[in-house]
Amino acid sequence: MMDPSERERLLSAARRALAIRADPVTRARVEVLAEKCNEGQLTPEERAEYECYVSTSTLLATVQAKARALLADHDKSE
Repeated sequence: MMDPSERERLLSAARRALAIRADPVTRARVEVLAEKCNEGQLTPEERAEYECYVSTSTLLATVQAKARALLADHDKSE
């Protein structure tokens, strides 16, 4: 069993994880790269950059899904 202060830190971290968003400049860059990718126009450097954004986005989506599940479980138990 987790002690209450440890549990609160975990819940706080989950809430912070859900607040993570890319800034407008990054979102715009990803849109440009996505369009170029769809058109087959990425340079090797751009492809590496785009793949990094996609991997990071996938990881963040996984973390946020786990955070939502943790918070939903917490809400049910109260």
